[in-house]
Amino acid sequence: MRNALSVDIEDWFQVGAFEKVIDRADWDGLAPRVERNTDAVLDLFGESGVKATFFTLGWVAHRFPALIRRIVDQGHEIASHGWDHARVFTMDAATFRDDIARTRATLEDAAGVAVTGYRAPSFSIDKRTPWAHPVLAEAGYEYSSSVAPLHHDHYGWPEAPRFAFRPVAGSGLIEVPVTVAEIAGRRVATGGGFFRIIPAALTNFSIRQASGQGQPAVFYFHPWEIDPDQPRVANAPLRSKLRHYTRLGAMAGKLRTLIERHDWGRMDAVVTEVRAGMGLDAPSRRKNPGADLERRAS
Repeated sequence: MRNALSVDIEDWFQVGAFEKVIDRADWDGLAPRVERNTDAVLDLFGESGVKATFFTLGWVAHRFPALIRRIVDQGHEIASHGWDHARVFTMDAATFRDDIARTRATLEDAAGVAVTGYRAPSFSIDKRTPWAHPVLAEAGYEYSSSVAPLHHDHYGWPEAPRFAFRPVAGSGLIEVPVTVAEIAGRRVATGGGFFRIIPAALTNFSIRQASGQGQPAVFYFHPWEIDPDQPRVANAPLRSKLRHYTRLGAMAGKLRTLIERHDWGRMDAVVTEVRAGMGLDAPSRRKNPGADLERRAS
């Protein structure tokens, strides 16, 4: 079964672990590493011949549009990760609507292709945001991968289905939660920092478990996770530093092994297969707004 490989593009200073100690107003004064790290991810994927989805902040696309074009030119999907990593449950519906509209316009202008997928920063669509999926549906998104169906101290929606579901009646929007393992009735996270820190066997187990239930797995990580030389945030809480910096040097090797062991593809391709399994027709594709690529380039 083909599984979804995804990357959440944000820089080292934009992560949720540091949101209380690094002010957004200071971001432009910090040394960016997101371009070099994402290029390293592209090289890693090129070695393995896999294609993936890059959920990207509008803030990043605005400053590094050439990076977005490189991602698309290498056959990967660009999708939205919101503007500046603000968690959805900190917004209201109107603010969220503006956030995703601004982000999509910036991504599409840089990429030259339509953006049809969305992932909430820190998986922050949950029972506190009953308006979020309807807003995404109204905006014409084909899929979201914004739910972590487990309990976590920063996020989570443990009552949500583990696998793909339709969150808005009468809409074609599909929510495809990030994959978690189920062990003795408990849901356990296996992607991102969890994959980096815990034995890879648990993530492999979660992928096999999903496949055994006829479902694709959804795996994610961040470009900063393969960057052991990134700056250290001295005033961050100890727990945040442990989560962020542990085993950065081991991550690239673990990723290569994981990629080799399973079949991977872009989120949009996996969602197409999920929709077929649900007996749903493919949605009408949005045309890319604006001018063609040649006029954009000029």
